[in-house]
This record gives sequence, C-alpha cells and structure tokens, in this order.
Amino acid sequence: MYADLKDKTAIVTGSGKKTGIGYAIAAKLAACGANIVIADLGKAVHPDEPLKTATSDEMEAIAAELAGRYGVKTLAVAVDVMNSESVAAFAGKVGASFEHIDILCNNAGASFGVPNTVLSYEEDAWIRTVDVNLFSVFRVSRAVIPMMTGKPGSIINTASRAGKVPPLFNSAYAVAKAGVIMLTKTMAKELGGLGIRVNAICPGQIATDLEKWRFGLEAKFFNTTIEEREKEMCKTIPLGFIGLPGDAGDLVAYLASDASRYITGQAINLDGGQCMEL
Repeated sequence: MYADLKDKTAIVTGSGKKTGIGYAIAAKLAACGANIVIADLGKAVHPDEPLKTATSDEMEAIAAELAGRYGVKTLAVAVDVMNSESVAAFAGKVGASFEHIDILCNNAGASFGVPNTVLSYEEDAWIRTVDVNLFSVFRVSRAVIPMMTGKPGSIINTASRAGKVPPLFNSAYAVAKAGVIMLTKTMAKELGGLGIRVNAICPGQIATDLEKWRFGLEAKFFNTTIEEREKEMCKTIPLGFIGLPGDAGDLVAYLASDASRYITGQAINLDGGQCMEL
C-alpha cells in the first residue's frame, strides 16, 4: 500500500469491465485510499465487434463496489475517447465533482481488423485501432492536464510490449503502442516543470478477455487449441507464466505514488522477462 495516495483522485479510462487491466488499476488505487473516476464507453458497440465494451450499469456497479469496499469517493462517467467533444464533456463532468486530479491512467484500448497483414488490413480498421490506442491518450491528456496543475501529479499510459517487439498480423496496434511510448516521453519533458511525471507500462501477456480473444484467433490460425497456444507462449516467457491484471495494478500504484518520485519518461516492461533491452 502507498499511504501517500490516500485522498488523491485518479481517472482510469477503460476501467468499466472487471475482466480488464483498467479495473485492476482502479481497484488497487482505491485500496490505497484514492478517489476513483471510472471511465469507459458506457454502451454496447456493434454486435459484430468481438470484444464487449462496458455498459453504464457495469460502470456504476464497479464505482459503487469500490466506494463501499474502500470508503473512497467514486464517479462513473461515460466517454468516447475517440471523440473530442465527448472527451471535453467528460472532463467537465469530472471537474464538477472533483476540484483537482492527481493521477491520470490512460488505459483505454482495443484492436480492430486483426489478424491481417499490412497488405490486407482494411484502412478503416487500421485507423480506428490507432485512434483508440494512441490519439485517445492525446485527447484525454489534453483535457485533463489543466485539472492536474498546481500540485505534483502522475500520468500513467498503458502501452504494450507490442510497441517494442512487433507482433505478426497486428501492425496498427503495434504502431499505436509505439506511439504511446514516444508520446509518454515527450509529455514527460513538457510537463516535468509542472511537477507532473509521465510514464508508460508495457504489458506483455496478461490474463484479460483481450488476451483470451487473441489466443482464440491464434488457435484458429494455427489449427490448434487455446490451451496449446498459451503453453507455447509461456515458453517464450522467462518466468514461465502469464501475468494477471493485478500485476499491472501494482505497477501503476507504484508509479502514481511518491515511491517513484524520481521516475519519469519511462516505458516499463511488465512481461515476465519477454522483452529485455538495454
């Protein structure tokens, strides 16, 4: 636990489903005593989309759960991170409930149109993937940073191992996450003078619904089972196992706290040793 997070306020995008990293981040910060803004799309998307988005009811339930369990103030606000007007309205609603934001976790993300090579990727799906994973970090940060000035703060962006080591048949996601890493570094330089630190986490294999969906796609492609794909993946991980969403929550809480007061502009791997670099 990080006692200095008590009574601070954190926004976590993409936190409306219990099966994702965003929820684990929100729960960990709440356990440390931080007030939490649950931010997600708040509605079901087209039925053809393979991954479900959080509904308003799910978001409200999570907000109520965290408030009841940890005695913190919570707020659930729907936002489309791919729409600037929606992001502006979201910031207004948050500002009406909280005078100051101390922590921003840009965690929302998705992948569309995969698996496909660059030659076969549909342009609309490629652009949507880059938009939700990269442009959203810019939009949300630009809207929220004015509420963070005047006090030390921390922004944590969810990048990915894919932003450092390119995966097959998922170029848009890899490009977007590489962009998140560079955006993190430029933001760290620009905001350092304001006392706002900016870092990124780079998860590898984490047991979420997105990861299970990916293993399902690979199983079909290689004509095998999901379990076999997971076993093959674990062979590439020095620690030998797939991480949990809570591992990301622990890292984010550290980066949000004063324990990491001299760390900024970093993209920290969370992958069991898959990606080792100088």
